[in-house]
Amino acid sequence: MPARTLALPGGARVPVVAAQWQHAYGVVTRGRVQLELRDGTPGPVLGRDAGFWLRGTGVRALRNPGRRTATVRIHTPLVELRRNDMISSTDTAVAVGRPRGFRRLAVTGLVATLAAMVVTTLAAALARAAGVDFEIPDGGGGGGGETIPLGGFAVVTGFLSLVGVVIAAVLLRFSARPARRFVWTAVALTALSMLPPLIAGGDAAATVTLIGLHLVAAAVMIPALARSLRQ
Repeated sequence: MPARTLALPGGARVPVVAAQWQHAYGVVTRGRVQLELRDGTPGPVLGRDAGFWLRGTGVRALRNPGRRTATVRIHTPLVELRRNDMISSTDTAVAVGRPRGFRRLAVTGLVATLAAMVVTTLAAALARAAGVDFEIPDGGGGGGGETIPLGGFAVVTGFLSLVGVVIAAVLLRFSARPARRFVWTAVALTALSMLPPLIAGGDAAATVTLIGLHLVAAAVMIPALARSLRQ
């Protein structure tokens, strides 16, 4: 079975010429390789030792989503004796690779969300026991206000965490570098989420504690989702 090696430098894109892949079977031997689909959208990212068959799949290019050079070992059989086995293996790599990533991300996101809810609620309870009242002025000038219940911390943390999971899923589907873009996006949104406590008009202790709770939730969610996206 003749073979040759295709090297893709970091960020490189190599168009797929149908005639050259007529009977070829590729195996990723180093780095990661992303398949670019017929309509130009990013396809699955294949890791080391993943095999794929491109004939009839509509893949129009191979891309290297990483910084380091990736290599693909291209095997060209003299006969198509095991063609059916190759197609079956390809279907698994192309059609199942990215859905597995989504399932892993969903499970990781759910676990991280529950952990963030528990941690922030416990932290809020400890802060309240230490004397922080979490009273937000009503803006009417009457001196009264509304105190944030402990359940409110869990609800808000859960909602914002699930928004982060959705953002991660979108980046996994459409971005060649989902982990890096997610981290930048999540950090920016975390910074924006600190504005409401700053402008709510609460006392200094409540404001600082609320900002700290946002950071605690981010410290749980961002590394967990970024790690799942890198896998």
